[in-house]
Amino acid sequence: MLKAGMFRKIFFYTLLFLVIVIGITAALFSQQFVSFYDTRQLQQLNTAFQPLTYSLNNKTIEEVIKISTEFYERNQSFTFSIETADEEIIYSTPGMEKSTQQTLLMALPQGLVLRVVGLQTGSDTVKAMVEKTLFALAILLIIGTIGAALFARGITKPIRKLAEDTHKMAALEDVSISAYGRDEIGRLGRDVHNMYEKLKQTINALEKEIDRVHEMEETQRYFFSAASHELKTPIAAASVMVEGMLSDIGEYKNHPKYLRECMKMLKAQGKIISEIMDIVNLSDGMILPSPERINLCELIDSILPEYHTLAESKEQTIDTAISDDIYCYADQDWLGRVISNILMNAVQNSPEQERIRIWSDEKTDAFTLYFLNTGVTIEKEIMGKLFEPFFRADKARSNSSGRSGLGLTIVKKLLDAMNIPFSLDNSDEGVLFMLELKKQR
Repeated sequence: MLKAGMFRKIFFYTLLFLVIVIGITAALFSQQFVSFYDTRQLQQLNTAFQPLTYSLNNKTIEEVIKISTEFYERNQSFTFSIETADEEIIYSTPGMEKSTQQTLLMALPQGLVLRVVGLQTGSDTVKAMVEKTLFALAILLIIGTIGAALFARGITKPIRKLAEDTHKMAALEDVSISAYGRDEIGRLGRDVHNMYEKLKQTINALEKEIDRVHEMEETQRYFFSAASHELKTPIAAASVMVEGMLSDIGEYKNHPKYLRECMKMLKAQGKIISEIMDIVNLSDGMILPSPERINLCELIDSILPEYHTLAESKEQTIDTAISDDIYCYADQDWLGRVISNILMNAVQNSPEQERIRIWSDEKTDAFTLYFLNTGVTIEKEIMGKLFEPFFRADKARSNSSGRSGLGLTIVKKLLDAMNIPFSLDNSDEGVLFMLELKKQR
């Protein structure tokens, strides 16, 4: 509809304008041509009959007839008559009486009138020219029609392309910009295309933001559900023990034993609550790192002793290969907590009699710190979930081992806050955790 409608309108108006202009021009020029041709005819008539006019001045009727006869004998191409003011014929050339052609009148001396026939007037000439140029006008009209059609097509083609593109844009389809020209319509098309590209980028950004918000909402729901589960079960167990002790029922009569169990549970719940608060503060940016120059070897050596006992109980060995002169730039407390959580996770998840290796790989402006716990692999399905709060690989989500399920979550939050890249993946020997630390001279 758009193509046909615009094309017909532009073609019709262009052709109408062309016809009107040609018609007005032809009418104006025809009138001017009639006047010019009549004036020219009179001038020629005056020039041709000027000798006769001079000769008839102060002549008698007989002399007029004689002079007119002699003039006709010299100019037999003219058919004319000389009449009085009362249209009484004094002299007439042969064929004058039978002529039906239009005549021209010219005043002569002594009140006489010269009537000439056989000369074309301007209107006669125009009619003759119109008859001869009808074919030429038809050709001009055809050419004008073709020109109007080409003009309409040239105008509507980029507009039609723009309309088709905007229709595709409404459906968020891909649109090519190569067909636009360099004129104003082409610039409009490119501007619309650029706006569309920016709109698509904005829509994509909004979709990603919506997905991120949905993901955050799902994470929050999962977090609160898991947190309520982690806190509710021990609190319920402690309540049962307290009620049993208050009622002196069965084994609960041994108050010191079960009071220690209650204190142990409350201490574990206090640790979980503290870790939850740390995660919330890190997520909201309420606490910021305080970077400083750290000797990495000294930091790791200060952390290892508290894990040696746990590793020895499982007949595990912890090997380190860190140079004494390696310094990095980070928050010492945060980085120490990251290393502690990684070591705890490695010791707890490595089978008995396996090795835990810690080493570094120096580069120009940075170095990589590696943690490898051998004899274990992580399923690909759960690899991306390890950093989620309260996630445990075991389906029962048991916390009998003392794990809160927040260790790796805190590791991720701390590393993200310090802008330290990291990765966790399976290797040929086991599970490998890598940190990219900036070197400090």
